[in-house]
Amino acid sequence: MRRVAKWIGFAVVLAFVALQFKPVDRTNPPVDPDQALEQHLPVPAEVKAILDRSCRDCHSNETQWPFYAYIAPLSWDIIDHVNHGREEVNFSDWGAYDAETAQGILLEICRQTRAGDMPHPSYARIHRSARLTADDIRRLCVWTSETRKKLKEGE
Repeated sequence: MRRVAKWIGFAVVLAFVALQFKPVDRTNPPVDPDQALEQHLPVPAEVKAILDRSCRDCHSNETQWPFYAYIAPLSWDIIDHVNHGREEVNFSDWGAYDAETAQGILLEICRQTRAGDMPHPSYARIHRSARLTADDIRRLCVWTSETRKKLKEGE
């Protein structure tokens, strides 16, 4: 029985090592500063600081890939979260959004932070500084509301 357990353990370790060689696409596409959020909307410094620490790793082309993003199978989940986040909203490509889309994104930023859905709970668990305080959420919602009004007036 011990011999079987030893072989099973060896097989598990070997499989884990083999998984590390599966290629994954951890990319940061090029950033065009003219397309960045701050080039298209006024973003107060305190709001920019919140976005930088709590949102940009998944919602921009400037992801800071931590060491564990290189360890399979965890890396696959992290890459999937980042890719999905960039599809939903990408602060690096804000210039590509029309006014209506931008208004919808701003509304969702407030809704999802209030609901505790963003930053993603698994991200906030590991990145404690990304956790939003009640004041952070209030600041984001005030900013998104004011900005949505300005965008609506500009239509």
